[in-house]
Amino acid sequence: MKKIILAILTLWLHALWLPIAASAAEDDGCTVIAVGKKASVDGSVILSHTDAGPDSRVYVVSAARYKNGAQAPVYWGIQDASRPLRDDGEVIGTIPQVRKTYAYIHSAYPHINEHQLGIAESTISQRSELAVTRETGKQIMTVEQAQVFALQRCKKAREAVKLIGTLMETYGFLPSSGDGAEDLVIGDPDEAWVMEIFGVGPGWSRESGKPGAIWAAQRIGDDQALIIPNWSIIKEIDAQDTDHFQVSANYMQEAVDRGWYNPAANKPFIWQDIYAPLPVEYATSRFWLFYSTFMPNLAQWPDRKLGKNPFKTINPYYQTVEPISLYPFSATPEKKISVRDIIAFQRSVFEGTIYDFTAQPQWLVSDGRGGFKVSPLATPFPSSDLRALLMLSNRRPVARHRGHYGMVCQLRGWLPAAIGGLYWLYQDNPYISPYVPIYAGCSDTAPSYQAYDPGKYSDASARWTIDFVDNLCNLSFQDAIKEVGAMRQPFEDKIFADQEKIEKEALRLYSGNPRKAKAYLTAYCRNLMEKVPPLYIEIRNRLISKFTNNRE
Repeated sequence: MKKIILAILTLWLHALWLPIAASAAEDDGCTVIAVGKKASVDGSVILSHTDAGPDSRVYVVSAARYKNGAQAPVYWGIQDASRPLRDDGEVIGTIPQVRKTYAYIHSAYPHINEHQLGIAESTISQRSELAVTRETGKQIMTVEQAQVFALQRCKKAREAVKLIGTLMETYGFLPSSGDGAEDLVIGDPDEAWVMEIFGVGPGWSRESGKPGAIWAAQRIGDDQALIIPNWSIIKEIDAQDTDHFQVSANYMQEAVDRGWYNPAANKPFIWQDIYAPLPVEYATSRFWLFYSTFMPNLAQWPDRKLGKNPFKTINPYYQTVEPISLYPFSATPEKKISVRDIIAFQRSVFEGTIYDFTAQPQWLVSDGRGGFKVSPLATPFPSSDLRALLMLSNRRPVARHRGHYGMVCQLRGWLPAAIGGLYWLYQDNPYISPYVPIYAGCSDTAPSYQAYDPGKYSDASARWTIDFVDNLCNLSFQDAIKEVGAMRQPFEDKIFADQEKIEKEALRLYSGNPRKAKAYLTAYCRNLMEKVPPLYIEIRNRLISKFTNNRE
């Protein structure tokens, strides 16, 4: 017993530096997973995005027509949740408008349109020399604004890559999430592409005639799947192979001009190595989790399972520091992947690994019999204050308690676009929230999913009711999360169980009258969304009654 206590205290003191070091690191949040149509269980292309931007309100922007010569505004502030609904912020420029735009589902990072074009986003790190702000350059095109234009104007992924690339080169890439670069996965029912966009640094102006961004895109193999954990994944590029690659005119020359690459040295041009900085653990940990989960035999992955050693979580000398080259651009999963597999991964908190918050020995308490047990307070989502108090080393799980919202896009070419495009949406924290469907043919969302004021709680807001439960779980997380699952899971399971029946009826209606099918799907999805706040108010009441601090 004395040895155990001494070991805990020693490692605890040794870990004192970890929260301090981690707090200085960049804390990027988005995780993107993409699955080709031959790698998915049902033949759909799947895109996903966790921890999207602050404005979690979701609504439908209708298709529209415009006159010749009209201009489309370019906004700064699309992610600002404090603005009124449908107010996208400050107009900082314009581009030529098109005659007709398509309907799409709008959010901080808009994700899907009426033609089953889907886009997922992950901010990635870039070399500091490439960073720019509104004050240091004349770039105006944020990635979320480019996503809006692509969803309004494009039906196919390949077409959207070209449009976004042109917008970034012409108007200049302006980061809106810190000073990071951007990674997009753009998909349709036939194919998906990874597009990476880096800045060109301060001092750029359109008048210079130079591209306002550096970008490259690579097609994902139909039998492949991949993860983007806030890090570049494109490696070697064959610009002549236009079926698999698209690039900006300066994709290599910018590196040559800056002295980052010498063609005469006869070394390969590795995009990932040249434009991204040295890798960090918040990215490699998620690379490892994805590939060791879905492709466990692809390589000899680092050993990060806890096993029977409870001290691995805080022993920095145990951990392998692997090269980023260990992880491929994409790979073939050993078992085909379903939407629910992706949802399960989005809910991951590194259970049973050295990155598991709840496995750190600071949570151990006396079991009353001379041994130790994990405290019921042990949570995978400790606040920064709690991490500092308990000296917990920082971790970046896939699921996050301050994750805003996220999604899984299911794109299915064998169905009409209105039915085939399916947007599975969660609010706040995927570990706590249910996933609800919104079909590409929906003309509206529920008011509770359009309501969110970050400065004022409301029972009318789905996100706020879920966030309330998320916070209450910390009264006794280990027990409270079981209560959440017992009430949430039947609701979510029924949605998936009913999916085939709902789509069969929608398809029957569509064959006679597409408008009736869209109205049917809209009513169905709105009804599910409106059930979420009452459900989470009920869960909230149950948690506070069962785990109130008025009891011993």
